[in-house]
Amino acid sequence: MREITHDTTMLTEPGADAADSWRERDLAVLWHPCTQMREHPHTLPLLPIASGRGPWLIGHDGRRYLDAISSWWTNLFGHAEPRIAEAIATQARTLEHVILAGCSHAPAVELAERLLALAPRQDGRAPLSKVFYADNGSAGVEVALKMAFHWFRNRGIEGRTKFIALENGYHGETLGALAVGDIPLYRRIYAPLLAESLFAPSPDAYLCEPGQSPAERAQVAAAALRDLLERHADEVCALILEPRVQCAGGMRMHDPLYLKLARELCDEHGVFLIADEIAVGFGRTGTLFASEQAGVMPDLLCLSKGLTGGALPLAAVLTTQSIYDGFLDDSRERAFLHSHSYTGNPLACAAALASLDIFRDDDILVRNRATSARMARLAAEFADHPHVADVRQAGMIVAFELTRNGNKRTPFDPAARIGLHAYRAALERGVLLRPLGDVLYWMPPYSIDEEALALLADTTRAAIDQAVRETAACA
Repeated sequence: MREITHDTTMLTEPGADAADSWRERDLAVLWHPCTQMREHPHTLPLLPIASGRGPWLIGHDGRRYLDAISSWWTNLFGHAEPRIAEAIATQARTLEHVILAGCSHAPAVELAERLLALAPRQDGRAPLSKVFYADNGSAGVEVALKMAFHWFRNRGIEGRTKFIALENGYHGETLGALAVGDIPLYRRIYAPLLAESLFAPSPDAYLCEPGQSPAERAQVAAAALRDLLERHADEVCALILEPRVQCAGGMRMHDPLYLKLARELCDEHGVFLIADEIAVGFGRTGTLFASEQAGVMPDLLCLSKGLTGGALPLAAVLTTQSIYDGFLDDSRERAFLHSHSYTGNPLACAAALASLDIFRDDDILVRNRATSARMARLAAEFADHPHVADVRQAGMIVAFELTRNGNKRTPFDPAARIGLHAYRAALERGVLLRPLGDVLYWMPPYSIDEEALALLADTTRAAIDQAVRETAACA
């Protein structure tokens, strides 16, 4: 194994005492997301962060931590990106916010124009032509769901009240988004509050039968989707899915063929296709948008996370002229009255415009191809690891499925929490590698360099080995 070191020089003052102080102050007042707070401060270490630079987070104790997960998949180009920071500062000196109902401003208009120019296209289909802004990914999904339902209602079709989503999918934490999600940890407790959805089998390539290719798995899943649509088409207004990668579901990946077949089935049954590219958009899977890999255009495209380069919360839902026209009427009840106070916030739009400038000026997609090739070479070294059942990659996303026996795909006892052990082991080595259950993954900022990638690979292997030892000792 390569010996990789990283700088732990004290970069902030006064150091460890300051970190402990921040932990105490935090736990006295904050309730953290996606966290069982009882696990703090011992089982799950709290990491007080003072600053960031490039792919690194810098703690109040002065240590650097490689942000291998792009701060919940939001950060594209590295922390404290000066061009985005300057765009925000410049905009703040001009207009920080204005209501977007009845008003307009240049950043919102210019961003919409540029997003529509970059959006996926499909031969024979009118392009996406309208943008509706929201505050975050879950809110963007709510917008798309409500638009799809409301469009049919405006046409006098009241029976189409349901959505089809994929098993193991995830679309956010608000009630509408949870209703089309299928991860029990998030969904089960709120089930009595949720609208009824229909779930189609996932095209997840990890579920391939022996000898079955990912494309064949996609065809089998599409056949099941066809059956579901044939039985419920008159009740369904839209299919929602995450193109190419089910991220929160364990970075499970599928062949682009499924998207093509799903698009055809939606057209055949008069159902809208909603592409949730909140996590996979903006270059994560190798193309600017994952839908491009199947040559399809959704009816509604949900974007967030990397939209602003990770600097500020913003979501955008791109849709067609036909859907937009379905709301034009003298009646306000037929209008789309969904709103957020910070819809189209000028600061966030300015950050997003700067992010698009960086894609253009730095030729990010070309650079990412070289980086993803290096990631692939490093990930290939895990193929024969006795506790790695699967190594999968889609562009700048790499995932490792951990099992007790990699060859037989024998899962760990959930009570062992192998992922938590690996997370803590990685932190000890200066890498933030937050697991999804028993899945470790790399989704780093695009600015990550060769040395940091080597550290990431070595740390991942060491973290897996240490986690296996610790769970075995506790058994």
